[in-house]
Amino acid sequence: MDYKDYEDIETLESQRVGFDFKGFLFKALNLWKLVLLCIGVALVIAYFINVRKQNIYRLDSLITINNDQNPFFTANTSISFNWGGVSGKVGSIITEIKTRSHNEIVIDSLEYYKQYLKEGKYHLEDIYKAAPFEVITDKARPQMLGKPIEIKIIDDTVFEIRYEFETERVLCQIYDTKEKLNVAVEPGVYSKRFNFGETVNLPFFNGIVNLKQNTVISDEDTFFVKYLNFDSVVNNYKNSINIEPTSRDASSVLKLSLVGKNKSKIVDFLNATSAILSKTELQRKNLYATNTIKFIDSSLGAVNTDLKAITEEMNEFRRSNKVFDVAEEIVQKSDLLKEFDKEKIEEQSKLNYLNSLENYLKTQNDYTKISAPSSVGIDEQNILSGVSNIIGLSVERRNLEYSTKEGSILFDELDRRIETEKSVLLEAIEVTKQTIGVQLNAINRKIANIESELLDLPADQQEYLKIQRKLDLSSEAYNIYQAKRGEAAIVKAANVSDITVIDEAKDIGNAPIGPKKSLNYMMALMIGFFTPMFLIFVIYLLDSTVHGSDEIVKMSKIPILGLIGKYRYKNNLVAYEKPKSAVAESFRAIRSSLQFIFKNNPSNNRANTLMVTSSVSGEGKTFTSINIATVYAISGKRTILLGLDLRKPKIFDDFDITNEKGIVNYLIGDSLLEEIITNTHIENLDIIPSGPIPPNPSELLMGDKLKEMVSLLKEQYDIIILDTPPLGLVTDALELTQYADATIFMVRLDYTKKGMLQLVNAKHRSGELKNVSFVLNFYKHKSNHNYGYGYGYGYGYGYGYGYGTYGNAYHEKDDQSVFGRIKNFVKRL
Repeated sequence: MDYKDYEDIETLESQRVGFDFKGFLFKALNLWKLVLLCIGVALVIAYFINVRKQNIYRLDSLITINNDQNPFFTANTSISFNWGGVSGKVGSIITEIKTRSHNEIVIDSLEYYKQYLKEGKYHLEDIYKAAPFEVITDKARPQMLGKPIEIKIIDDTVFEIRYEFETERVLCQIYDTKEKLNVAVEPGVYSKRFNFGETVNLPFFNGIVNLKQNTVISDEDTFFVKYLNFDSVVNNYKNSINIEPTSRDASSVLKLSLVGKNKSKIVDFLNATSAILSKTELQRKNLYATNTIKFIDSSLGAVNTDLKAITEEMNEFRRSNKVFDVAEEIVQKSDLLKEFDKEKIEEQSKLNYLNSLENYLKTQNDYTKISAPSSVGIDEQNILSGVSNIIGLSVERRNLEYSTKEGSILFDELDRRIETEKSVLLEAIEVTKQTIGVQLNAINRKIANIESELLDLPADQQEYLKIQRKLDLSSEAYNIYQAKRGEAAIVKAANVSDITVIDEAKDIGNAPIGPKKSLNYMMALMIGFFTPMFLIFVIYLLDSTVHGSDEIVKMSKIPILGLIGKYRYKNNLVAYEKPKSAVAESFRAIRSSLQFIFKNNPSNNRANTLMVTSSVSGEGKTFTSINIATVYAISGKRTILLGLDLRKPKIFDDFDITNEKGIVNYLIGDSLLEEIITNTHIENLDIIPSGPIPPNPSELLMGDKLKEMVSLLKEQYDIIILDTPPLGLVTDALELTQYADATIFMVRLDYTKKGMLQLVNAKHRSGELKNVSFVLNFYKHKSNHNYGYGYGYGYGYGYGYGYGTYGNAYHEKDDQSVFGRIKNFVKRL
């Protein structure tokens, strides 16, 4: 084998490895009906999905986060309750809206664990407020979970509760405590009538059903009430609600949005969320003021008690001693003592507050209950900012508990910051206490000096001044605390929430955002198209049969001698009994092409020998042998057909002869050549059947008797046709190639395996098969497998594949059952 042969082999191998996209495309085009069918089915499925799905809507609302200054808080106001800022609140509000505790309040207030349902065309529809009745749920008693209870309205006064139980126990929930429990019921259909407004107490349903006014009810309408697991509903809304800033430039403006199937429920949920959020935020904002008012009230109560006692003491003294006034000089000294006592009380109040605050910081963990330092007149900036910071961090930690598990690193960071603020605050308290102590000592010395000057007064006047002094101090303290409490109450009442609703949620005819019907149809179109295309692709890749002449050209250098169309007839004698048929014309075209092969390969004898073989049984080898022999005989050539397929003899049936004697008898020496030759009813055509099936066919064909028989026949005939066994099954055909001047290898389209062509290629390259040509049987001119090949295939790619290219594809139309057509369609796949 020279270099060019190896180059040809490599070219063929590369052609086999490469994917034939054009062939696949024509295969798909040939199955366009299947593709259209799949697309139609997919579109029908998409249609039924679209009509069964409920519309999905998205609504939203806008809120803003402000740091609203109390309108009554000015520079002269002695009590300040404002702390924090907007930057920290936005993140806190976003977190709070997604917390379980917030959503539990919203769901509980709206009772979204209760559904009003109506029987629709394809499913139960959530009608919410459109229900003609209202159920007042008894939250202290159990309600069955997850099961729609039928409410059948009989008339304006009576309704029926109906449900079919399949088990003896059902899961229920008590919504007051959120406790779940199993309740015993009786299996079967429960049905009972009640009056509207009547209290219904059943094991699985408890409440009052009220009929709404002016409702029109159809007899065909069926309604249901369904209770859901409270925790599941909360979790669903918690995960569904979306909140985000509207833009970077307006980070304090937040948009709340929610997706659902009922627009009224979405509107109510968004508005309730905003309202409850605003209320909660105001309560948190007033927490500082509330604690301060509690502190002032407790101090005011003690001062009021002292004032009452001292007033009674003064009245008693006056009744007993008849002293109602003193000298002017003594009054002046008394007023001076009063001022010092007032200063002493103020400083003592500050010291008491600081001692109480210090003890609270050291013994308590919840720092949100600290009262304002300014409530006792403390204006030390370090203390004011320290208290404000520690309260803000405590509130932030409490908010974080709603959304974060204990033990998170976020808590560690907040706790560290709180401890730092507490340490700084305790140091500031200690320093301030020392300063106040110094001031108290100075005040006490001044008081002692004045009191020493009054020792010379009569005893009754000294006692009068003492009582009057205490009375004045108590009255002054009472007035101060009253003023501060009034100021604190005004400031608290004037507080407004930092959350303002800019745009409430509202149903303004919003179009549904789903289901995406056009998208569903597009997906159906894609699935309907690509699914059959993928199946065709897989089938095309797994298909190992030969479908067209183009595939043979790509896989082999062996020429195509001719084409034989599919033709259904009662026997194999088509060329003789139907000489004008397209198939008979195909065999005549093959005969013409064979003349060029025999001319280029002259035999020493006057007769030419043609061997017809195939890869496996069923590819038309015998059919071709008989009809080629027939067209030669009709042309005037003395022709003989040898049935050398000793294992599976066939040719004798079509000529109405027996297979009792044949080649086997001659090879074993049982008969003479003249005894086994049979004349047929076709002029110039004789045949030698194979004879009885021998136990050793290969050995008989390898003997000298066959060579002797062929030599004798060449002296008597013009053309010898050898009908041999299949090449892919046994080796007998290879033994017979020595007698053949030309070899025809039958390829039945849609039947012969591509691997067999590779076997023929190998035999041809090794020289075991010489002068071999392909004949395509069951050929149909289809563009999907034979694109680009028209006329001209034959010996040397130049002859015989012209005349009858279209005619050879002719086949008689036969009647087929529906099953047969489906079977053929599957085979073509």
